[in-house]
Amino acid sequence: MSDAGDERIRVDKWLWAARFFKTRSLAADAVESGKVVLNGARIKPAKGLRVGDELQIRTPGSDYTVHVTALSDKRGSAALAALLFQETPESCARREMARATRSPRDPSSFIQGRPTKRARRQLDRLRDDSDVG
Repeated sequence: MSDAGDERIRVDKWLWAARFFKTRSLAADAVESGKVVLNGARIKPAKGLRVGDELQIRTPGSDYTVHVTALSDKRGSAALAALLFQETPESCARREMARATRSPRDPSSFIQGRPTKRARRQLDRLRDDSDVG
């Protein structure tokens, strides 16, 4: 991690190091497809990122608006990754609102047709365990 004044790092490397995406190629694809916006403008994966820049990031899980606080091109622990950016309060509020309004998935939506012999045994075991209490 470094925070020198004029130092730059590729956006896709930083997104990977900050743990927004699992792989650098996923980060590059997201930047290329417009899911990452730097200071209000679409960018390319090789664009240089500086401390103080604002990123708007759309991931499959949620949307983030963050300010870059440090640069790193090495992927470290989640605790170190959290030091690379500061999420805006509006972004936190939007994510909490989205989490609260998101409805839980219906477990029966995954079942297709009749259960297999193995699934039936698991269901029977589950029902037997719940009858004991």
